[in-house]
Amino acid sequence: MTDFLLAALPIATILFLMIKANWGAARAGAAAWFVTVVIAIFTFGAPIDMLIIAQAKGVMLALYILYIVWTALILYFAADEAGAIKTIGRAIRQLTDDRPLQLLILGYVFATFLQGVAGFGVPIAVIAPLLLGMGFSPVLAVAAPMIGHSWSVLFGNMATSFEALIGVTGIPGTELTHYSAILLGLSGFTCGAAVLWLDGGFRTVRRRIVPLVIIAGVMGVVQYLMANYGVWTLGGLTAGIAGLVTSIIVTRFWKPHPDDVAEPSDVHDDHHHMPLIEALTPYLVFMVIVGLATFVPPVEDFLSGIRLTFDFPAVSTALGWQINAESAKAIAIFGHPGALLLYTALISFTFFKARGRYDNGIAKRIWQRTLKSGLPTSVGMVPVIGLALIMDHAGMTYALAEGGAALFSGSFAIAYPVLAPAIGALGAFMTGSTNNSNVVFGMFQRHTAELSGISTALVLAAQATGASLGSMLAPSKILVGCSTVGLSGKEGPVLSVVLKTGVILTALCGFMALGLLLISMMNGG
Repeated sequence: MTDFLLAALPIATILFLMIKANWGAARAGAAAWFVTVVIAIFTFGAPIDMLIIAQAKGVMLALYILYIVWTALILYFAADEAGAIKTIGRAIRQLTDDRPLQLLILGYVFATFLQGVAGFGVPIAVIAPLLLGMGFSPVLAVAAPMIGHSWSVLFGNMATSFEALIGVTGIPGTELTHYSAILLGLSGFTCGAAVLWLDGGFRTVRRRIVPLVIIAGVMGVVQYLMANYGVWTLGGLTAGIAGLVTSIIVTRFWKPHPDDVAEPSDVHDDHHHMPLIEALTPYLVFMVIVGLATFVPPVEDFLSGIRLTFDFPAVSTALGWQINAESAKAIAIFGHPGALLLYTALISFTFFKARGRYDNGIAKRIWQRTLKSGLPTSVGMVPVIGLALIMDHAGMTYALAEGGAALFSGSFAIAYPVLAPAIGALGAFMTGSTNNSNVVFGMFQRHTAELSGISTALVLAAQATGASLGSMLAPSKILVGCSTVGLSGKEGPVLSVVLKTGVILTALCGFMALGLLLISMMNGG
């Protein structure tokens, strides 16, 4: 129990400092990093070389994420200076003047689509500034896509996180897709409901329950069919496309409640007559570039030819916790999502300039705005990611999961599916990645299920779904979103919102997993 409590102390430190003390992520992360190092050395027996290696991996992971942050900022400010963001906002209002439905379409449906084509924080980096430009508060602009995209992480971005779970556990994907797709589909509905709830509580959810059920139902069913027919690599993408098409159809028939009609914008600017197709050009170009880089093997091979990575040796603690030799997360210099965003930004800048949308000194202004938003995020990300990897390397994260699982031993084993998603979410929160959570806890969850005598496929599905939902809690993604809406150094309110929401959604997922287990048992499964 002592190990469990000490392992939890760094998490408690960063949450308290960011939410209660209102510290920025940089200060809170640095303080929690120091606490982590002390506990790792004196309680978990981590040697200095292990700490150095863990922090070096953290720097590499931070570079991987910051590549996206900086290029997403450049793209956004290039589009914003041209007037594209205001035009897109007006178009969404014309599609529907139902403000909560506007939020649902962007923060949930479009976020799902972007997760399908890119991932790695791109949905938050792209959508948060769009919502801000439409008049939503900065906190809501970040929190909505953070929550809205999370259900689609497992099967999004070519299902890399699901493939990691298959690889580490040795369980065929065909045995995992059924329960995984069901839990994710149900969680997709709760994520959509949570996005609506952010904008007006349960009354807003109740008034939008029909479009929510239709849109979430279509996306969930499409993802289930794709996953169970063996095409899980396209599950998130096709769900997002189906959601966008369904949203357009729904808005043609949906009449908003008079209290929820968005007020017409009174903003007048020099770009008032920009056609919508012109405003959407950066995002259409981005989708084409991602499609070429993902689905055309010669292009993918060419862009991935030069990679930056480092090999790290195996290390172990004085208590015997072993970390195998591995390579840091490789950065494909020309094929990284950040590179694809940069290509998009350069093409968009050239396009808007040719269209006469810019005045003199535009390049300097875009860079100044990017620098102002990107620097605080960059400073805060290194200690936060370093903290998570030190905890993982010292065995602290595993101690947390093991302590929680001990509560469900013996006669309480049947209730373990309630906890399994929480362990997955914990891994995503601490490592900043659904993929890493599945790698760290996949075998742990399998062994626990086998020892408890309950369905291994269901427990691993609960792990994967919890890890997917837990991605909304990743501090690195919060930093990404806050950097695009002017909240750098003020991330606490966003963390508070997504933490409360994430805990509730993960708990609901646990009870859904328990329900599936009981149904299976009643049917003799």
